[in-house]
Amino acid sequence: MKKITLPLTDAVIENLKAGESVLLSGSILTGRDCAHKRICEFLDRGEPLPFSFVGETIYYAGPCPAPAGKACGSCGPTTSARMDSFAPRLLRLGLKGMIGKGERSDEVCKSIEENHAVYFAAIGGAGALYGNAIKKSELIAFPDLLSEAVYRFEIEDFPCIVAIDCHGENIYKR
Repeated sequence: MKKITLPLTDAVIENLKAGESVLLSGSILTGRDCAHKRICEFLDRGEPLPFSFVGETIYYAGPCPAPAGKACGSCGPTTSARMDSFAPRLLRLGLKGMIGKGERSDEVCKSIEENHAVYFAAIGGAGALYGNAIKKSELIAFPDLLSEAVYRFEIEDFPCIVAIDCHGENIYKR
């Protein structure tokens, strides 16, 4: 299994191949439908975002409250297709990686290739496993969205599969 330290670099992205198993460590953002909608509303109004997407990886998840002594509770992936209408715009803003579950639209696949990015598949139903890989959690935007707010996580050995690589290879289309 390949160990990847985030943030992603172009060299690392270039060497990732669809179907590879990876362990991610470093900093990621979280965001689901409501956060993506709000981000695009900011952009539509010409307002600055409260954080940058440049070089970031986003995990499509909404964390459960942290039990005593943990940074986060259960935190499983949500269906990525729900973010498909937003993803190309965020990729153009510099987003380099996305983590979620399930297939992506043809438009998102094309945008991944055009923006030299990568999509990682996380395992549905493994929220407790992923929660244990989260070492630090910080709320960074939209606290009124509760579990759908944007968080920054520090993760360690977060297991994923490269689902769509920057060369257009896609495990869902094999």
